[in-house]
Amino acid sequence: MMLPARRTFQLLGVNAAVALLVSIVPELIMLWYVSAGASLLAAFIDLLLVVTEPAPRGERTVPHSLPLGVKRTVQLKLHNTSKRPLTLDIFDHFPQELHVTGFPLRLGLAVSSYAEALYEVTAQARGKLHFPCLQVRVLSPWRLWWHDMKLPVTSEVKVYPNFAAVAQYALLATDNHLSHLGIMKKRRRGEGQDFHQLREYRAGDSLRQIDWKATSRMRKAISREYQDERDQEIIFLLDCGHRMMAQDDDLSHFDHTLNAILLLTYVALRQGDAVGLGSFAGQQRWLPAHKGQYTVQQMLNALYDLQPTTFAPDYAQAATELLVRQKKRALVILLTNLRDEDLDDLLPALHLLRKRHVVLLASMREQAIDQALDARVDNHEEALHKAAVQHYVQARAATLARVQAAGIRCLDVPPATLSVNLINHYLDIKQSGVL
Repeated sequence: MMLPARRTFQLLGVNAAVALLVSIVPELIMLWYVSAGASLLAAFIDLLLVVTEPAPRGERTVPHSLPLGVKRTVQLKLHNTSKRPLTLDIFDHFPQELHVTGFPLRLGLAVSSYAEALYEVTAQARGKLHFPCLQVRVLSPWRLWWHDMKLPVTSEVKVYPNFAAVAQYALLATDNHLSHLGIMKKRRRGEGQDFHQLREYRAGDSLRQIDWKATSRMRKAISREYQDERDQEIIFLLDCGHRMMAQDDDLSHFDHTLNAILLLTYVALRQGDAVGLGSFAGQQRWLPAHKGQYTVQQMLNALYDLQPTTFAPDYAQAATELLVRQKKRALVILLTNLRDEDLDDLLPALHLLRKRHVVLLASMREQAIDQALDARVDNHEEALHKAAVQHYVQARAATLARVQAAGIRCLDVPPATLSVNLINHYLDIKQSGVL
């Protein structure tokens, strides 16, 4: 496509001025003919020159994967394949799921050279994204035309849940630094489920910890030290239903859930446990429990394009399928957004799971509820609204109380605090020895 450049409009302005002059002084009609003819000839020659020259060659370097909501840099490289210096305007056809800053770009290319340009992208949705082409406009030699063309430069990128946060937490996720995240790992010296080592007796050790054979052999008091049981299995049961589309901030409840799954996966793997995942309500995926740090990458690949659907959750079916797939006793963490009308379907499913597994129900509470409770009341309408919210909160609390009365561990927190609360509950369950 050919587009007129600024100099073309300037040339038209000159010809318009000549035409105005000729209308006043008709004897100068030849001047207008010469001006118009020369302008048309120059425009035609300039158009031929830019159309017949070879197109520039473009390259795009994009990260293989992007974390959701984090800025990353994309690099463009344009090579001059013509025999003259080029002036280029560049626009990259990026996916609509990316927020982009830095366009449009203008580059100058010397003969037989290349230039690089950078721009920033922020992924706003997970999944596989496609860059279809790179659009450039080449300014003609006499600067009368822009030759607009699309270069077939294609790229694909996978947008994952925010694994950058997991990498940040990995630096803190040690015995001494978990508390920086609000994660309280309670130590019970010498106690646990699995034998760890023998050591010298310390004040405060119980008599049942003393190894009498080692004590008689060493002729000093020797205690057994235990550690929390390892080689256990954690299974996430993820609701992909319509309520997980709720959104309080930049991320949906579903994306907050995925971030929590990744962080708890990392912590559980460091504890020596195996981690797996199953999803239900429109998106059915199954990842058997595995150990090893490569499991984090497996989890990322299983989750990156998973999206909430318009389906209603069927808890009974999800529980039945999990029992068929997961034979070994495990900690099953059901992640959902609970409503009181779900209880008739949810309670039988939880009872079914509880026969073989330890179950933790993690439900997310909308921040709008807490904000409504904290808001001031200045008139009758606001008072009615706050009373309705209070009634909803009481009904929700009653629903959770019924679940807890059935012996099911419950968690009801805002999405932003889900990660830390999940890890704290996981550590408490491990240290309690119920698995």
